[in-house]
Amino acid sequence: MAHHALSSQESYNPNHLLDILLGKMQLKNDAALSRMLEVAPPVISKIRHHRLPVGASLLIRMHEVTGMSIRDLRDLMGDRRTKYRLSDAQGRPKPEEKAAQLAAQQAAQQAQPQGQEAQGNDKSGNYAH
Repeated sequence: MAHHALSSQESYNPNHLLDILLGKMQLKNDAALSRMLEVAPPVISKIRHHRLPVGASLLIRMHEVTGMSIRDLRDLMGDRRTKYRLSDAQGRPKPEEKAAQLAAQQAAQQAQPQGQEAQGNDKSGNYAH
């Protein structure tokens, strides 16, 4: 059985969150919850059996439907992490992207003084004559 990284936290219990949502929204079962959250029923089942984590998009949908804060929803399932990244490398630009961004910034800085001079000489404004 494939478990995700969050399930290694001892306090992680998505069933508690799902049960609270069922009660708060006065729903009878997981099928009704899946309809309310607009997800397929197997998604709820996989979350209950720790085969699928409660993802960001589902948390946002829970927030929209219940009005509960994301922090409260995460607390209900026992997610006590303070950062949301899976690793330090996630979200960082790749070295080639970083080099391309730096080159683009340098080109923009070199082009800027030339652009300002052109604006000073052009008294016609934005209109074509």
